[in-house]
Amino acid sequence: MSVGLWIIVCIAVFFMGAGLGYVIRKRQAEAKIGSAEAKALQLIETAQRDIEAKKKETLLEAKEEAHRIRQEAEREGRERRIEIQKLEKRILLKEESLDKKLETLDQRTDLLRDREQNFTKRETEIDALYAQQHKELERVAGLSQDQARQLVMAEVEREARHDAAVLMKEIEQQAKAEAEKKAKDIIATAVQRCAADHAAEITVSVVNLPNDEMKGRIIGREGRNIRALETLTGIDLIIDDTPEAVILSGFDPIRREIARVALERLVADGRIHPARIEEMVEKSRRDLEELIREEGEQAVFETGLHSVHPDFVKLLGRLKFRTSYGQNVLKHSIEVAQLAGLMAAELGLDVNQARRGGLLHDIGKAVTHEVEGSHVEIGVDLARRYKEHPVIVNAIAAHHGDVEFTSPISVLVAAADAISAARPGARRETLDIYMKRLEKLESIAESFEGVDKCFAIQAGREIRIMVRPDVVDDASSVRMAKEISKKIQSELDYPGQIKVTVIRETRAVEYAK
Repeated sequence: MSVGLWIIVCIAVFFMGAGLGYVIRKRQAEAKIGSAEAKALQLIETAQRDIEAKKKETLLEAKEEAHRIRQEAEREGRERRIEIQKLEKRILLKEESLDKKLETLDQRTDLLRDREQNFTKRETEIDALYAQQHKELERVAGLSQDQARQLVMAEVEREARHDAAVLMKEIEQQAKAEAEKKAKDIIATAVQRCAADHAAEITVSVVNLPNDEMKGRIIGREGRNIRALETLTGIDLIIDDTPEAVILSGFDPIRREIARVALERLVADGRIHPARIEEMVEKSRRDLEELIREEGEQAVFETGLHSVHPDFVKLLGRLKFRTSYGQNVLKHSIEVAQLAGLMAAELGLDVNQARRGGLLHDIGKAVTHEVEGSHVEIGVDLARRYKEHPVIVNAIAAHHGDVEFTSPISVLVAAADAISAARPGARRETLDIYMKRLEKLESIAESFEGVDKCFAIQAGREIRIMVRPDVVDDASSVRMAKEISKKIQSELDYPGQIKVTVIRETRAVEYAK
């Protein structure tokens, strides 16, 4: 076979194989396409079935939600209707109530109108009767209207003067009752009335120092130590050029004693700083409270008394730090108790009551200035609060003659108080100063017009003034007592309080012949 023929045959075989392969591949592709189309159709059918199912499920859920919302709306509607019905009922009730009130108001208005008309008629009748009575009174009394008016005016003036005096008393009592800071008044009055020479003695304590360098340690950095001590004790520390000494100044002797003891302990200890100061002050306060209790118990033991209230025992201990004209009040009270007991024994009276009244007669002086009133009033209140015997209460109330004596025990306590105070050397006030004060007191009273006589009694605690009744009337006597007390306060130095009594007496004397 020739080469050309061979080539032709090969080419023919190639093309035949290519055609056959094309046919085979085409059939395979068609088969795959058919299979894919079948699968696609199957997937589409499945998706359609799923979509239909989802549609039905969603539609069912939507119907259920719509049904639920409709039920909820119907429930809320029913509740609203019920609430509206309740509101309507309340409104109807209120309307009915308002209608009844309006009806009642109309009835009252008509009634008032009728009463007003009746009142107008009666007023006219009363005016007519008044005019008729006025004429009849003028005829019967024989006085004209002007003369009667003058008599009435004179009577009104007299009543007005009396009312003015009563009102003055009421205003004074109200002012005393409404005083907000009685303590300041007490302290200011005490400072103004105390003599300067012994005011320092009873308001100042001195603490000795080992050296002057200790003053700087007491002051501390930027003054913090001295400020802490003053704040905790309420006492002023005076650090001046006095060598090796610090002065403690304050009116409260108990606080001053706490400050003194604390400062002495700090100086002895050597550690001075705010924390240590607070510790020492608190310790000194506890120790002083214990000392006060012991002093009170000792006073009760010395006087031989029993069943004294624990609060009274503490108050008696506080009297150790109180003075009157330089006399220690606790020692004075013990003296009065012993003197009263001795006199009661001589007279055959109750010795225990006499001692008890003498020991407690100045108990009001133990209370701080925060309690208003004189020491007598405070003592009486305390005795009544702690259920003391009425005889003891009267002994406390009457030991300065402020009230009447109701028992011999009260007289003995007052006498023992005067004896203890008058003992030579017991108090610092000399006879010369005492006489000058009484003379000054009487001269102040005699300087007022209408005064006839005046007497200073009760050791200068009361002045009784007798006035001429033709010059001073009842209303003027009240005003005079007030003016005299003001002048005494401004011009005289004295302890405690002075009672001013103005006495007006009218006597008519005739002789039968």
